[in-house]
Amino acid sequence: MNFRTPFVIFVLAFIAGGCASSLHVAQQPGGPRERPSAAPPVELEPSTGEKIVSVATGFLGTPYRFGGDNPKRGFDCSGLVFYSFERVGMKVPRTAADQRKAAERIRRSELEPGDLVFFRSSKGRIDHVGIYAGDGKFIHSPNSGSVVSYAYLDDPYYRSHYVSAGRFY
Repeated sequence: MNFRTPFVIFVLAFIAGGCASSLHVAQQPGGPRERPSAAPPVELEPSTGEKIVSVATGFLGTPYRFGGDNPKRGFDCSGLVFYSFERVGMKVPRTAADQRKAAERIRRSELEPGDLVFFRSSKGRIDHVGIYAGDGKFIHSPNSGSVVSYAYLDDPYYRSHYVSAGRFY
């Protein structure tokens, strides 16, 4: 037997042992250890719509006030929209009817947080607006004696009075 044969056997055994040990690590509970990431996890900037919803959420419980457009006086429905959009640097019209006219129309199936949902009373005019928050709910200032709160698009009243949805961003 020459010198090469034991050397080749040693190298093959070393390689086989290395493969076996890596298989053993992979079979341990929790799997192989991961290397720590050099970069910190990426935190996504909230969308404009999410910022609008966040602003409006901060006013939950604020009393309704006809013509109100700030948290000190209270809010009517379109005043809540007007003020919330203004806080993220966007200008929108003041009334629900004008907000509907100015918004880009979207289908209900396309609603995203920050979009507006418009309703018509029994008088036939657009007289209520809310800010869509996601998961079928919206934030609004409903009427005298109430406060800024959540409501659901599938609530029987809002489902029957829903007219359209719109987007400003």
